[in-house]
Amino acid sequence: MIDRLAPLLARRAHLPAQGTTVYRGVHTTETAGQFALDLAGDAGVLSLYADFSPQEEAELAGACAAAAGLAGVYLKRRPPEARHAANVAREWLSPPGPVWGEARAEVTALENGVPYVIRPGSDLSIGLFADARPARQWVRQHAPARVLNAFAYTCGFGLNAALGGSATVKNVDLSRKVLAWGQENYALSGLNAPDDDFLYGDVFDWFRRLARRGDTFDLVVLDPPSFARGKTGLWRAERDYARLAALAAAVTAPGGGLLTLLNHAGVPAASFERMVRLGLENAGRRGHAAQRLGAGEDFPEATHLKAVAWTLD
Repeated sequence: MIDRLAPLLARRAHLPAQGTTVYRGVHTTETAGQFALDLAGDAGVLSLYADFSPQEEAELAGACAAAAGLAGVYLKRRPPEARHAANVAREWLSPPGPVWGEARAEVTALENGVPYVIRPGSDLSIGLFADARPARQWVRQHAPARVLNAFAYTCGFGLNAALGGSATVKNVDLSRKVLAWGQENYALSGLNAPDDDFLYGDVFDWFRRLARRGDTFDLVVLDPPSFARGKTGLWRAERDYARLAALAAAVTAPGGGLLTLLNHAGVPAASFERMVRLGLENAGRRGHAAQRLGAGEDFPEATHLKAVAWTLD
């Protein structure tokens, strides 16, 4: 497998010249599901989906660094039970320092020319989900006047809406830390967004609050985790996405749209779209799938990410 790294990386060699320096250098579909390598400037993030010995981990990290010309490589161990172990084994799942080479606590990397703060040693997520690059580009190209970015994380969708010309963009997330990170991303692009554009709290609570106020948006972006624990219990996307879509539809303006995303390999695309349609029906809205967006070209044959832009009545 190591001898295939160089040719796989060469297939993405055009991306930096096109203004993208944070991307997937090697995808799991190219490694029999064993590992993936993400690049952010001269830092690499090696994600392991199989058991490797410490020696094998070190050898693979060194090989990735040599093939990609990296200054340092960080490690993410991603066993199937990682979502349950994350709270008790964070430093084992995501060591804060590099496993090979120099430390890069923070990197400014580009996606389609837009700069983002990337933190390779920051838990399992480094600041940007590279597979959603086509969806973020779609938002920038279609940016309407009012946008609500739910489960905002570091506000990539909101940032692209603002860069695309949206006059009002609200980013909602349950973590103050990632919202502050999103404000850093805004600042990198010279956008002076007020604090009240970054709404801290439970997304479901905010949907209900906005609906009571009568606030509506021309585009609502839904990019929830596939699994989470909240004050109202467990969220499972395969069970609960219809409820989420209904709440989002209630704050979507007539003729507006939803951009629905789901990163869950176990949910087929047809099942995902049925859930969204059910949510729209439960909200008394009609809509149709206007465009389907997959992962970027650096994720060949990927089926985990579903991204659908809907136009509502």
